[in-house]
Amino acid sequence: MREYKLVVLGSGGVGKSALTVQFVQSIFVEKYDPTIEDSYRKQVEVDGQQCMLEILDTAGTEQFTAMRDLYMKNGQGFVLVYSITSQATFNDLVELREQILRVKDTDKVPMVLVGNKCDLEDDRVVSREQGLALTGQWGGCTFLETSARKKVNVDDVFYDLVRQVNRCMPEKDKKKSDKKSKCMIL
Repeated sequence: MREYKLVVLGSGGVGKSALTVQFVQSIFVEKYDPTIEDSYRKQVEVDGQQCMLEILDTAGTEQFTAMRDLYMKNGQGFVLVYSITSQATFNDLVELREQILRVKDTDKVPMVLVGNKCDLEDDRVVSREQGLALTGQWGGCTFLETSARKKVNVDDVFYDLVRQVNRCMPEKDKKKSDKKSKCMIL
């Protein structure tokens, strides 16, 4: 069974842990408890293939920056999360993505941009169009709006990322040198 190392990144309080726990355990975590780093494993089936996902739920961008390079280096796919209720969390992702590309030393990395908390429409600050425009600037990575509370698009985020990793690094090429692959996965 193929293993996937997926990393969930974004500012503090955007719902990274809520998304991850909702996906792995199908429960919504109401209280905010800042994460240092949590790792989860979940077996799923994507397009008829059994997959073992190792999901790293990370600290907010402003904390524990020394650890960040290491999990960026080891991650195969990245979930970049912002809250639709906070412009600052959206703006933070540009620098975060640049850091991933720098650490991976490539411009093509499996990635999903996630606008979380779409159930808080009345508090929306970041428009859906802003999210779509950003992914356009990034070369068209996947963009989804999610709600960990209502379980909207949560599974789609992780399944899409698995599909991107599969396209970027097909299983049969795994035994060959990673340098031959279009995407450097270390």
